[in-house]
Amino acid sequence: MGVQFGSFDAICEKAALIICPLVGTDQGIEPQCYSRNVDIGGTLIFQPSTCFVHIVALIMTAIMILHIRSKYTAVGRKEIVMFFWMYAIIELLAMFLDSGIIPTSNVVYPWFAAVYTGLVAATYCCLLINGFVGFQFAEDGTPLSLWFLRISCLLIWGVSFFLAIATFKQFAGFRYSKPIALWIVYILWPLICTAIYIVSQLILVFRTLEDRWPIGDIIFGAAFWTIAQVLLFAFSVTICDAIKHYIDGLFFFTLCMLLSVMMVYKYWDSITREDLEFSVGSKATVWEVKDPLLNSAPMDPSEEDIRSTYNAGGGASLVGGVSGAQMYGGARRYPPSAGY
Repeated sequence: MGVQFGSFDAICEKAALIICPLVGTDQGIEPQCYSRNVDIGGTLIFQPSTCFVHIVALIMTAIMILHIRSKYTAVGRKEIVMFFWMYAIIELLAMFLDSGIIPTSNVVYPWFAAVYTGLVAATYCCLLINGFVGFQFAEDGTPLSLWFLRISCLLIWGVSFFLAIATFKQFAGFRYSKPIALWIVYILWPLICTAIYIVSQLILVFRTLEDRWPIGDIIFGAAFWTIAQVLLFAFSVTICDAIKHYIDGLFFFTLCMLLSVMMVYKYWDSITREDLEFSVGSKATVWEVKDPLLNSAPMDPSEEDIRSTYNAGGGASLVGGVSGAQMYGGARRYPPSAGY
């Protein structure tokens, strides 16, 4: 059975999504094949390999955030760092939900799943808005730009959270047997945001940049994102059966999504440059001398010693002010005469 609009049946039969235990029926939808669990200290941990990728994702995201924060004058620094903070929170929540640390039978699971669903939608919204920061519709880093981003993401999170929890708990006219609104938020909205972001960045590169290398980052990021969706929704069961339930498509989905997020960082880093006049970074800067008077041919060491020692009215010295004559001038010359 293929994927149907508004239905998670075919999707959840192949992929062990976080929302799958909460849609379809009162018992949820169980995937045909999923990764083995492990017993750690009497606690069953589901999707252990995927949890390992979540931990790696958190570490890599922390490194990317630190690098972004170090580029003090880069365009869109405050806007893009918000995207990575939201991605880090998603990975942290997914680690607890995928692993079963928060069991699906627990009364708080639907609420955490709804928070997770809202964060996913809000993060894609953040990526979408970041795609237009480079066009400077509003100057980056200003309160207008930042608060527009924050309010938009908060609005999307609130709408998505409400749709998710209303579907899970079946109130306000929503039913988990027909989760059309949730399907739009969880499946269709990320696709729309990603497509618009890719197109906007291609336009930005072609119209404003002379360097075409960032296109490679866009292509790799889009490729990783597409591979993630295909492996999860099309080949998850095949992978799971072939590797005897040790890993499934969710492992490769999480890994490829991490790689696509890393390419977002790589792309942003490649199109931004710091203004050295206002940069306060710790990296040493090598300054090239352009003044021809200061870039003359080197003087012979013996000649330099003679000029600085015996010629009081000659070359200037940094000791004693503008000219060494201020300290060593007059009748006192060095070396002293024999009668001194």
